[in-house]
Amino acid sequence: MNRILTAAVFAACTVAAAWSAIPAQAQQTRNLSIVTGGTGGVYYPLGGGLANLLTKYVPGWQVTSEVTGGSVDNLKLIGTQKADIGFTMADASLDAMRGEDKFKGAAVQHLTLAVLYPNNMHVVTTAATGITKMSDLKGKRVSTGSAGSATEVMAFRVIDAAGLDKDKDMTRERLGAAESTNALKDRKIDAYFWVGGIPTAAVTDLAATPGTKIVMVDHAETVAKMNEKYGPLYAPGKIPSSMYPGMDKDNAIATVWNILVVSPSMPDDVAYNITKTIFEKNAEWATVHAEAKNVTLDNQKAANSPVKFHPGALRFFTEKGIKVN
Repeated sequence: MNRILTAAVFAACTVAAAWSAIPAQAQQTRNLSIVTGGTGGVYYPLGGGLANLLTKYVPGWQVTSEVTGGSVDNLKLIGTQKADIGFTMADASLDAMRGEDKFKGAAVQHLTLAVLYPNNMHVVTTAATGITKMSDLKGKRVSTGSAGSATEVMAFRVIDAAGLDKDKDMTRERLGAAESTNALKDRKIDAYFWVGGIPTAAVTDLAATPGTKIVMVDHAETVAKMNEKYGPLYAPGKIPSSMYPGMDKDNAIATVWNILVVSPSMPDDVAYNITKTIFEKNAEWATVHAEAKNVTLDNQKAANSPVKFHPGALRFFTEKGIKVN
């Protein structure tokens, strides 16, 4: 009995010693939530993957991810402190900080943890619709993204820069990527906008549908006009023809950075641990979706984020020799 008791005491002391070696901030029990986007997009798997990494590698943390309408919803949830970590696009972030557009009269204070990867605007249709260029959208039924998404924000800007009127020149629907793909398959819409990482599962689903030939509409010419009106948020890019089955050529598009944001009230040590996990466990994160590979230390620049970086994130970048500003 004494030997058993002695062994139990020794084991308890060993566990206590091991626990005491962990930094105090990591020992605290903490529940965090990550707000992402729709199930057909890239935010959703990346958010789930990040939640798993934080739960796995930061002692005492339990992190969950949630489906949302996207960037606009996420920023509002961060602003009301109903969520802790949010994925968003840089243009929506700037609107939120300024209290403009979908945030008119209700500015959201937030800070960046990390610049993620470039988001790619998709203008998706099929050969059956006869749509090959932006002007062909006139008179068509088009989904411009779900309510509460940055897809809708950017879609409106692309449409305007292309010389079209979003209200007069088309019949609009407000569907997410997965819902848009299903609607296009069923001929309920003629085309849809979606801004996300590549490949996006919903677009791959459409492209791989038997008897369907996907068409990706070029629109890179809209970038200059959008930047003239909204500031240097956008850049021309391309979706390689190899990205989705059936593409005949590279797709010339508009891109915008994705960022990960939090409330300014987040403690520095919490922000530090999240940022540290993102970059030190990046290879494991990339097993969830390949876009995680594009989350690099080289992209952590003030020019890539419309809002300031959190002090906890800056602490990590300083340790890595990265000068953000």
